[in-house]
Amino acid sequence: MFFKSDADWSGRCDSVTACLLEQFGEQGLTPDNFGFVALRENGFGETPDGFAYRGDWRCYPCSLVKVFHLVHALSTIDTGRVADHEELSRAMRDMILWSSNTGTNYVIDVITGTTGNTLLDTSEFESWREKRERLNRFFHDHGWPEFETCNITQKLMDDIRYGREAQYAGRSGEYLNALTPLAAARLFHEIFAGAVPLSDASRARAQKILLRDRESSEAKQPHFQVNDFLGGGVPAEACIWSKAGQNSWTGDPRASYYKHDLIRIAAPGKAAIIVCLMTQGKGICEDYPKVFPEIGKVLCDILLN
Repeated sequence: MFFKSDADWSGRCDSVTACLLEQFGEQGLTPDNFGFVALRENGFGETPDGFAYRGDWRCYPCSLVKVFHLVHALSTIDTGRVADHEELSRAMRDMILWSSNTGTNYVIDVITGTTGNTLLDTSEFESWREKRERLNRFFHDHGWPEFETCNITQKLMDDIRYGREAQYAGRSGEYLNALTPLAAARLFHEIFAGAVPLSDASRARAQKILLRDRESSEAKQPHFQVNDFLGGGVPAEACIWSKAGQNSWTGDPRASYYKHDLIRIAAPGKAAIIVCLMTQGKGICEDYPKVFPEIGKVLCDILLN
């Protein structure tokens, strides 16, 4: 495990879990429809204190996969396999800042050398799939056990898939994207305090892209993904870095009604914390949009006090 157990931290996180179930059960939160991982940083290069509740829950990840693609894209620039260019920079920024699916799919095309849509015959499809599998191999090659059951190779869609993208995901959706709270939390830890496979400049660039400036003009836009997520409950004096995801009805029940957030919170005078919360259900996802910011407040009240 990439984190260590600490009695104080585990006790606080147990309290968070109990509070969430007690306070938000009527809105649809149940013991088996969410996963929660919380880390307390102990300094750069140091093992964080950690806690997991259903941390190995494998579910549809919505846009949390975009952080993985950000790291992968920056690494390909570091190694020279991909030349940095204005459109790639714009797409990396927009896939995090606005959670742009179009920007994400451009990044995927660039780092894998593939394109989507029309059907392919068997030999062409196998060659295409091998290239797209680079997205998984990049993280498997780093030997993170938390990533072993995950899949991040599918493009981001606003509804159901067609053509080669449907071929690839499987007619029964057996190969849709999947992440666990532990895998997502580990990635954030590696970006900010661990051994993410990036140069110092690219690590700093990733952190800058993930930073949420709540005083900026962008923060007033509807796709900023802070106010209606965990960041909406974080005190104004704290800095936050985050990537959230939400799917209401997509036309495919296997990818519908999920709401997640992956966030790092640094409050003055406190150790920075990383939280990954992944949830499933129409109530939390759609019917009660203020649940996530209320959960954010619970997290800060208990974990930052």
